[in-house]
Amino acid sequence: MDNSNCGFFGGTCAKDNNLKNADVLVVPVPYEASTSYMTGTKFGPGAIISASSFMESYDIELDYDIGKVAIYTADVPVISRDSMGAAMDDIKSFVSPLINEGKFTAFLGGEHSITPPIVESVAQRYKDLSVLHFDAHSDMRDSYEGTKFSHACAIRRTREICPVIQLGIRSMSHEESLYIKEKNIGSSIFYAKDLKSWDIDAIINSLTENVYISFDFDAFDPSIMPSVGTPEPGGMLWYDTLAILRKCFEKRNVVACDFVELMPSGGHFNADFLAASLVYKFIAYKFKL
Repeated sequence: MDNSNCGFFGGTCAKDNNLKNADVLVVPVPYEASTSYMTGTKFGPGAIISASSFMESYDIELDYDIGKVAIYTADVPVISRDSMGAAMDDIKSFVSPLINEGKFTAFLGGEHSITPPIVESVAQRYKDLSVLHFDAHSDMRDSYEGTKFSHACAIRRTREICPVIQLGIRSMSHEESLYIKEKNIGSSIFYAKDLKSWDIDAIINSLTENVYISFDFDAFDPSIMPSVGTPEPGGMLWYDTLAILRKCFEKRNVVACDFVELMPSGGHFNADFLAASLVYKFIAYKFKL
């Protein structure tokens, strides 16, 4: 498979899609194997890239034209369907050479199960790495529906690689709550119900110098992000989210990120545009701040 399935982020022409000269790598990873309720996250990367082609590149907040940034859109990886374990190995093998380019890299999922193999690759290059995780769900089951590689286990597996700070959580299983108590990691989880009292400086200060951001779109409230498989009420809003992201990019070296769990729906094009806007914001914060 090649990137003709998704197009080029920002509408970049094929002749300009140059890896060597790029400032940013955008990598579509339309993998879906363990979604719980509805399917369709495999169409997320294409929807984000399509919406990105119809948006202004000028950022009012930063007085900055993102069009100055050279963006390379990678090919879609070939991923095994034999097992989720084999798929995770394929993702890691595909991702590692891209990470070794040393460029700011944004991965577009797909389901959240793509995060651990990507983080593992990033951690091999950036030894002092932590993850800032935005999500409605804690994703810390040890296994789910017979596999340790489910999207419901993504952050459990990621925590085995490096420290994780979680924001926006408002849904978890009893098993996960017991794990949090057993491992004494409650201080690294910021629940959505407490959002108004979050100390953003404390959140950022708990991160290491090099940061990977994993953004599950159901971190947002369903009123602004309806196109996810398992929406949860009481989520984050746009400007609340940007305040945290801006501070993170100002104070830490954000080296890579992923955007997962967008499930495009024909009746909610606004969600595709919100997702693409968030990717643009990451790029603007990275190169302007």
